[in-house]
Amino acid sequence: MIGRFNTKNYRSLLPFFFLALAIIVAFHVVANVSAFLEVIWWVWGVLAPFFYGFLIAYILNIPASAFQRLFEQAKVPWVVRRGRTLGVVLVFLLLLIFVAVVLILVIPAIVSSVALFASNFQAYYENALGWVAQLNSLDIFGLYIDIDALSASIWDWFQNVGEDGFFMNSIHTLIGFSTAIFGGLFTFFLALVSAIYMLLWKDAFKGYLARVLRVAMSPRFYRGTLKYSESLNDNFKRYIYTQTIDGLILGTMATIQLWIIGSPFALLLGIMLGIVNYIPYFGSIFGTIVAVLVVAFTEGIWPIAVIATVTLFITQQIDANIIQPRLMSGSFKMSPLLVIIAITIGGAIAGILGMIAAIPIAGVIKDMVETVLDYYEHQRLQESGGIEPDDTDETKLG
Repeated sequence: MIGRFNTKNYRSLLPFFFLALAIIVAFHVVANVSAFLEVIWWVWGVLAPFFYGFLIAYILNIPASAFQRLFEQAKVPWVVRRGRTLGVVLVFLLLLIFVAVVLILVIPAIVSSVALFASNFQAYYENALGWVAQLNSLDIFGLYIDIDALSASIWDWFQNVGEDGFFMNSIHTLIGFSTAIFGGLFTFFLALVSAIYMLLWKDAFKGYLARVLRVAMSPRFYRGTLKYSESLNDNFKRYIYTQTIDGLILGTMATIQLWIIGSPFALLLGIMLGIVNYIPYFGSIFGTIVAVLVVAFTEGIWPIAVIATVTLFITQQIDANIIQPRLMSGSFKMSPLLVIIAITIGGAIAGILGMIAAIPIAGVIKDMVETVLDYYEHQRLQESGGIEPDDTDETKLG
């Protein structure tokens, strides 16, 4: 009697026990949501450097693995044995050279562009108000913008600090800014150190994680997890590689075009276009609109802004229809609607990072759904002996 209670009866009560435990935990979380959020933020503050370190290691692992394969093909045994270490060292040396070039050449040019924009802000501001006046005169669909209210709101935003509290607010701002700088430097240093260790011992980390998953999962579930994890990893690597190369091409072409038409902010706008290109579909469109508006405010609508609009639009179309498809090489074959849905959901969940990660994740989810559909279609075919479904059916995702 006791033996039966300790086995079957006891195990049958386990689901109810875990359900009750989950209800109690959920009740306490809802009743103390502020304290729960504080705990989450505290945990995030502790783990954030290691998360950023993982991101750095993941990105740098792409070139480090490529260099490792090159070193392992050498005929020198010492080089072959230390291929991973040499690959990591070479990647960080190249990264230091890149940072030095940016600090020496790119940053001064960007600072000069920002200073030029700030010194001529009054003229650009008056140009913008002139635009608004011209738009009001056209009376498009009854659209009217109150210039006085717009001007007052803008200047109030710049002068929202009263004279009495200016000094103390400045002190508080300076203290907060200094704290943020030192905290950011510490986080970056810790993230960089953890990234180095993750890169050097990547195989050991992967082996240990595989052992944990094998113990925690059934063999079938483990094989499925391993399969789709590798697929997700491949998608992310292809996406990072593709968008980086494509961003460099797009940013360079835009910089050259804007420099030819005489924009003093050509380099700054080209870098911006290359960076926002990581956001699929919407990134390049948003960057192009911002670039055209900056050129229009600073150089006038006719003819400079019109030329910039035409040339940047042509460049964007060449990039979207020729350069990107060749770089992708058939990867991420998804319909535009699915891409837009994935980007929207990713942005709602995790902001810009979610939008960047949406396409690789959506590609894996699409493959999983396709696998499940193929499995059940095959099962139904075997049961009914009917006609095999057409693979070209347009109802399939993507």
